[in-house]
Amino acid sequence: MTEQSLLSNNTFPCPASFLLTGIPGLGTMSAWLSLPFGSMYLLALLGNAALLAVVKVDTTLHQPMFLLLATLAATDLGLASSVAPGLLAILWLGPRPIPYAACLAQMFFVHALTAMESGVLLAMACDRAVAVGNPLRYPTLVTGARVGWIAVALGLRAVAIVVPFPLLVARFKHFWMRAVAHAYCEHMAVVELVAGNTRANNLYGLALSLAVSGMDVMGIAGSYILIAHTVLRLPTHHEARAKAFGTCSSHICVILAFYVPGLFSYLTHRFGRRTVPRPVHILLSNVYLLLPPSLNPLIYGARTKQIKERLLSFFTPWKGQL
Repeated sequence: MTEQSLLSNNTFPCPASFLLTGIPGLGTMSAWLSLPFGSMYLLALLGNAALLAVVKVDTTLHQPMFLLLATLAATDLGLASSVAPGLLAILWLGPRPIPYAACLAQMFFVHALTAMESGVLLAMACDRAVAVGNPLRYPTLVTGARVGWIAVALGLRAVAIVVPFPLLVARFKHFWMRAVAHAYCEHMAVVELVAGNTRANNLYGLALSLAVSGMDVMGIAGSYILIAHTVLRLPTHHEARAKAFGTCSSHICVILAFYVPGLFSYLTHRFGRRTVPRPVHILLSNVYLLLPPSLNPLIYGARTKQIKERLLSFFTPWKGQL
């Protein structure tokens, strides 16, 4: 019996839609999980929208650091919105169908925006390294126009490296089943349904994770090594050192909020399939995508003086009249 006849007998052609099953085995807990995930999504929407509004309205914040922050906020809005509505619908209503084309589109946007966020964090680390290491030349080296070109380059990089994901899936014409064991169309979760040789998908996914995330993490680590080296060479004035480290503390918190959950999600997916239950892996994947967008505005709003003061004046306009 030929391979084609085997595929015809045991599989079915490309479906019109997939079925997202969500987080299996939760039972009545699904509705309760909608509370923390819904809260994270609400925080992400309100917090990042407020940051974008503040940076746009206040012309004193039209500086490279805050423009990069606005880019991060826009990326977070897109990332949270590409996952949270579908996840909440599944938690409230149960497994839901998603059209095949919409599934591939969601796959692209989730992975592209994740790559974009990693790139923006790298750009912010480099920005801080230049600000601390060469403060006199910082205004000429890092300008608003250059930040704009950096954002465009990061967007093009994200598109270029993620486009192969849906294309590699779209080339397959037969599937074992149509139920995706996930809350969104994650690349490897869809690949598991494919009837055919998926080695290229597996290798590209692994190479992309190691190359992009690895290079970004190495760049961020290198930037902070330079920052630490510069700060430790300052005269022994505790205030100067504290101020230098203070300019980077918010960014370090954001980096940890993004990469730590991502590391746990990656390790459980690649090496813990037999030891970590699938519901835990799916839960970690969704936390990884929704936690940073909800925390980033809180971190920058609480730890960045200019933004905190602008937000307070924006939400308490009566304060100045007393």
